[in-house]
Amino acid sequence: MMSEYILSNETRDKLKKVSTASVATALFKRGLRNQFVQGVVPVERKPVTMVGQAFTLRYIPAREDRNPITVFRNRVHKQRVAVETCPKGHVLVMDARKDSRAATAGSILITRLALRGAAGVVSDGGVRDAAGIGALDMPAYFARPSAPTNLTLHEAIDINVPISCGDAAVFPGDVMLGDGDGVMVIPAHLADEIADECTGMESFEDFVLEQVNAGAAIIGLYPATDEDNLTKYAEWRERTGR
Repeated sequence: MMSEYILSNETRDKLKKVSTASVATALFKRGLRNQFVQGVVPVERKPVTMVGQAFTLRYIPAREDRNPITVFRNRVHKQRVAVETCPKGHVLVMDARKDSRAATAGSILITRLALRGAAGVVSDGGVRDAAGIGALDMPAYFARPSAPTNLTLHEAIDINVPISCGDAAVFPGDVMLGDGDGVMVIPAHLADEIADECTGMESFEDFVLEQVNAGAAIIGLYPATDEDNLTKYAEWRERTGR
């Protein structure tokens, strides 16, 4: 199940320059309140913003008769297949039911994912070998380090279906944006307009921060309800090319 939307390079580049905070505000303006993936943090902060369409993996609670260690010999094991089929430039998003008592992946699988060209990985469960994952250039977001194998608590059951990740609904093809604060889910049909709006928001907030650092008061500036501040912003944009 894939979205018909294809993230353009232009929109990807715009989103790489905006923050999760700006995206959250833009989505809230459209009535979307629950697009932040709760409880996940970067394994290691990266100098780049993660942007890519979602490719999903769903876990269910493991049942002992179905998940002995020998299931990893199965060449169609869903966890392994997800790593080998996640398209280049996409983000592997894993639904572990917010259960971080066991890992949803480790450094070998995530290294393979990175080498295949994925844009990132997000899981609301645990991760093992966190240091190895943190050393990769590819951004990765998990709930916390957790040594036990996924088989002790999780069974990988579905690939590229609608999932919940950190209490946010994620549909295949949605655009995932991650920075140092966490991860936002942008519905695919809104991605282009969110990118355009947030580009303007980032410009305005840079102007506001400059004004605040120069001693300006917030009232009438943020939001810009005073005409004088709108004039100053227009002059600032002309001066800075923003």
